[in-house]
Amino acid sequence: MRVGLFVPCYVDAFEPEVGIATLELLERFGLDVSYPFDQTCCGQPMTNTGCHAEAAATEALFVKNFTGFDYVVAPSGSCVHQVREHLTAIPQTPEVKAVRERTFELVEFLHDVLKVEAFPWASFPHRVAYHANCNALRGIGHARPSEIQKPFFSKPLDILRKVEGIEIVDLARPDECCGFGGTFSVFEPAVSAKMGYDKVADQSRAGAAYVVSADSSCLMHQKGCAERLGMPLKFIHIAQVLNGAAA
Repeated sequence: MRVGLFVPCYVDAFEPEVGIATLELLERFGLDVSYPFDQTCCGQPMTNTGCHAEAAATEALFVKNFTGFDYVVAPSGSCVHQVREHLTAIPQTPEVKAVRERTFELVEFLHDVLKVEAFPWASFPHRVAYHANCNALRGIGHARPSEIQKPFFSKPLDILRKVEGIEIVDLARPDECCGFGGTFSVFEPAVSAKMGYDKVADQSRAGAAYVVSADSSCLMHQKGCAERLGMPLKFIHIAQVLNGAAA
């Protein structure tokens, strides 16, 4: 199985260790993983600000980089949601449609495609709060949103519970937005910050030592909020936990 690794631009700039952990984790399963060096962005920032037409060149480059792989995997639910649902500023050729359909977020790839049953190299003996990114939760179906009256499921929690020693705490409002929202945090900074403060307060009250998520963007926002409030919470991407990161 040939896998193209897409590392989101903000991960590459601010948390490259998440991209490295994703690569190492995929290679543990014997996959042929390649990282196209010309990759840049999925176009999400432009789409979020209503400048979708301006994303065309970025979208075309994404398709050029990832054509021919069996799967494209990224450690970001929001970027994968962008590719699967909003990569439409360019003509929808069979090549474009194939790339969009084969693009998966890391957790769903492990859960739905590889159907991983164990991470024998991973141990994380800590109390953990899981943060569900909004795009991952509602956009690509990571878990059942609380407003939907259907049987509960959560792919990230299923995966995390396979890690030795981990204890997952319950949040009062588990799928409430943290306020990052990409460009929303720039245009509405006060609202964004208040939402972040509420989120980390919920995590702290639940007794979490670590906050784990499949999206570094939300984690960076929450980390800043926790630091400003003087909360000793720590934040780590799920790829690092699954790859056996020692806290």
